[in-house]
Amino acid sequence: MSVKNLLVELFVEELPPKALKKLGDAFAGVLLEQLKAQGLATAESQLTAFASPRRLAAHITAVLRQAADVKVVTKLMPLTVAFDKDGKATPALLKKAASVGARCTAQLESWPVVGDTPDQLYVERDGKSDVLFFRSLASGFDIRAGLQRALNEAIAKLPIPKVMQYQLVDGWTSVNFVRPAHGLVALHGADVVSVEALGLKSGNSTHGHRFEAAIDPVVFADADSYAATLAKDGAVIASFADRRADIVRQLNAAAAQIGGGVRAIEDEALLDEVTALVERPNVLVCSFEEEFLGVPQECLILTMKANQKYFPLLDAAGKLTNKFLVVSNISPADASEVIGGNERVVRPRLADAKFFFDQDRKKTLQSRVAGLDKVVYHNQLGSQGERVKRVRAIAEAIANKLDPQLVSDVQRAAELAKTDLVTDMVGEFPELQGTMGRYYALNDGLPAAVADAIEDHYKPRFAGDSLPRSQVGLVVALADKLETLVGMFGIGNLPTGDKDPFALRRHALGVIRMLSEKNLSLDLLPMLQSVCSGSAVWPDGWRQTVPAGTAPFSPVSEAIEAFIYDRLAGSLREQGYSAQEVDAVLALRPQRLAEVPKRLAAVRVFAALPEAAALAAANKRIGNILKKADAVDPHANPALFRQSAEEALFDAMQEVSPAAQAQFESGDYTASLQSLASLRAPVDAFFDGVMVNAEELPVRLNRLGLLQSLHNAMNRVADLSKLAS
Repeated sequence: MSVKNLLVELFVEELPPKALKKLGDAFAGVLLEQLKAQGLATAESQLTAFASPRRLAAHITAVLRQAADVKVVTKLMPLTVAFDKDGKATPALLKKAASVGARCTAQLESWPVVGDTPDQLYVERDGKSDVLFFRSLASGFDIRAGLQRALNEAIAKLPIPKVMQYQLVDGWTSVNFVRPAHGLVALHGADVVSVEALGLKSGNSTHGHRFEAAIDPVVFADADSYAATLAKDGAVIASFADRRADIVRQLNAAAAQIGGGVRAIEDEALLDEVTALVERPNVLVCSFEEEFLGVPQECLILTMKANQKYFPLLDAAGKLTNKFLVVSNISPADASEVIGGNERVVRPRLADAKFFFDQDRKKTLQSRVAGLDKVVYHNQLGSQGERVKRVRAIAEAIANKLDPQLVSDVQRAAELAKTDLVTDMVGEFPELQGTMGRYYALNDGLPAAVADAIEDHYKPRFAGDSLPRSQVGLVVALADKLETLVGMFGIGNLPTGDKDPFALRRHALGVIRMLSEKNLSLDLLPMLQSVCSGSAVWPDGWRQTVPAGTAPFSPVSEAIEAFIYDRLAGSLREQGYSAQEVDAVLALRPQRLAEVPKRLAAVRVFAALPEAAALAAANKRIGNILKKADAVDPHANPALFRQSAEEALFDAMQEVSPAAQAQFESGDYTASLQSLASLRAPVDAFFDGVMVNAEELPVRLNRLGLLQSLHNAMNRVADLSKLAS
């Protein structure tokens, strides 16, 4: 069998830069997957994906010219249905054989067949009856047919963000694809594989760099020369990864040449996008007037990155300099025109930012509060102005619980937190909301704590983001997220499946992180109940109850509590805790979320003890017994004991429980559970020698009371029954 390396390239007009890497990986991946499915590629075949602004390509090693023949077994029908009483084929069998193919029909004509042949009818037991099967040897795919099928599948499965329709050169045929395609290369070794796609026929040539190719068209001698030939004759670095690495190298070299410890800003998304915009990168150093550095650097950095795809340069202290790096797609001998052109382009952008900043500072944030009444937040929850009043009321209540001295700053920060939404700068760059509010607050002479809180109240914005830097910011951020959760739950806007348009899951995780990592002395459910029924004024469309589970309605506070615990459970499992450990701790619904990590650590230590399995099983058994009883008084009267095992368990509890209780109340959950581990022997003896449901009612109730007190003692830290296997 002939085995050679395969190269496939689809040459197109400029592809969407933000989707290029994904498109390249998908195109190459599906090609390999399909060739393997057809037996043309093997597990040893190696894939190299290529993606540049104007091409998607794949190089696959060890591809067969002809796949091996494949045995195919077709189930026909039960023998009793296939032949009549005289042994002749029934019409049903004849029809089925015809649908399978001529070779099956030919075998049927000579039935029964003696000996072993490639095509053969045979009988095999299938369940309770004998069934007629047809075994045949199907020819394997050749490279042309197999690649055609694989190419069709690869194009069909591309994750295209938006399809466009265009006409082929005949002027009549229309094609739907991400961008118009103009060339197709398919080489098996040095041989062109005859395939078609998007109205194109395959060949061995493509086009290189739009301006700098040495030869056009670029012709490939064989599949293995693709990348080298395209770089040499076409001035194109075909590999996305190689092009990206080259950009990083040039950025670092340019920064080092400038000196002074400057470095290009790190932004992986920007780097990927720029990699998708150039075919042969050339990094150039540009600059702008120093007067623009008076504008907050976040504004300048954002406009350079978002609008121009430039890499701003920061000094050793992380401050923006007046130099930036451009990744050009051309490499002229004299780059001065390219540098000058980019400097001219960026200047109006920076001038706009400076204008917005200067204009915004002419009005105080306080004077903008009234303007929030004209900004719609949600048609059922009112304006941003109404929302700010709710956030302020919630924040004030939280501050009073944590530290009344915070109230004044918290009220001010909550009132002004959203005012930058009506500034020119945030209107142009919404990503700067909060950031600009801080700058404008400092410009107005407000305390740093208030200014920082205005910026920080959006935190954490994403997984791994930092939390607010001060208590004032923490309170306002918590109030902001609670207002969103309660508001959206109250109007029935709950997340469904993968849809969460108001980022309620992210808000819930933010609440969890602030309560736990900052060790806030706030109980979860009472806090939620206070938000729902406190001084915050909710609009008429908001309801106190929402549909929940099997119950027709549940209070909003309880629905959000369950939602938060669900998000917490998922987060803890992602951190490496087992499902049993998480279930055991969260089953008790601990109201101080800061205690959850300590409880989990205690449960993990307890679970490793030799007594843990037996005590967890006993705890589960006790729970099942108590469920069947009415309300039980958790006390036992020694005078009603009838068995020595009852007395032994009672005495052991009297000795152990006070210490375990004291350790629990001091927050030493690990020691508390370890103390209870000594109860294993008396618990085992109790269940071995005592019948709980005694005939005498006083004795039965006394034993249930003993078990209830044991159950209470064992489940202060976590529901240990959840650890039972």
